[in-house]
Amino acid sequence: MTGICFEAHNELGRYSREKQYGDLIEKKLIAVHIPYKREYNIKNTGNIIDFLIDNKIIIELKSKRFIGRDDYYQIQRYLQILNIKLGMIINFRNRYLKPIRIIRIDTDIKNKFV
Repeated sequence: MTGICFEAHNELGRYSREKQYGDLIEKKLIAVHIPYKREYNIKNTGNIIDFLIDNKIIIELKSKRFIGRDDYYQIQRYLQILNIKLGMIINFRNRYLKPIRIIRIDTDIKNKFV
């Protein structure tokens, strides 16, 4: 998955919109036959995931200067609701792409995110 994101970053550069990155990533996922759901609506919560890869990994695409606490809380909330172990925040605005892996919290503090 990270390889596909690196390819998208190299092709589009760092100043495109999230939708443009998403469209290109979707084409690349189709080309390599990786099952995914795009803009997946989470159980009528109003939350929408950018990509759910093979029902195992949540991918959140960003195109902004800084990743903040709210971005981490957002993906942690998605991980808790769907009971998925791994998520990734991909911020395409950086000069060098650096995917951030987020692991679901399995302690009592998880209630903070739901």
